[in-house]
Amino acid sequence: QVQLVESGGGLVRPGGSLRLSCAASGFTSGSYPMSWYRQAPGRERELVATISRVGINTSYADSMKGRVTISRDNGKNTIYLQMNTLKPEDTAVYYCKADIRGITYWGQGAQVTVAS
Repeated sequence: QVQLVESGGGLVRPGGSLRLSCAASGFTSGSYPMSWYRQAPGRERELVATISRVGINTSYADSMKGRVTISRDNGKNTIYLQMNTLKPEDTAVYYCKADIRGITYWGQGAQVTVAS
């Protein structure tokens, strides 16, 4: 079965950094592009970053202003989201996403709270 499990969320102070991980199982994550999304209460889920299958091509939402880096370690079947210079408006649940042969899979989400 396909499973995506996020970890690394928590409370961070404004200006701080955090790295999220998404461990994949049930498929070879290196065979598919992967994405990070986020959703704040009362807001639409929005795309944060996408990484290609080979990990060379990446794209990012303008809202994070180059403060995030998506990467993958296909040997560990894991993707990462490094977030720097975090702001309170970055507070959201962050989700890992994979589209595999026409089916969308989501992780359970990791809460990121940027506050004192």
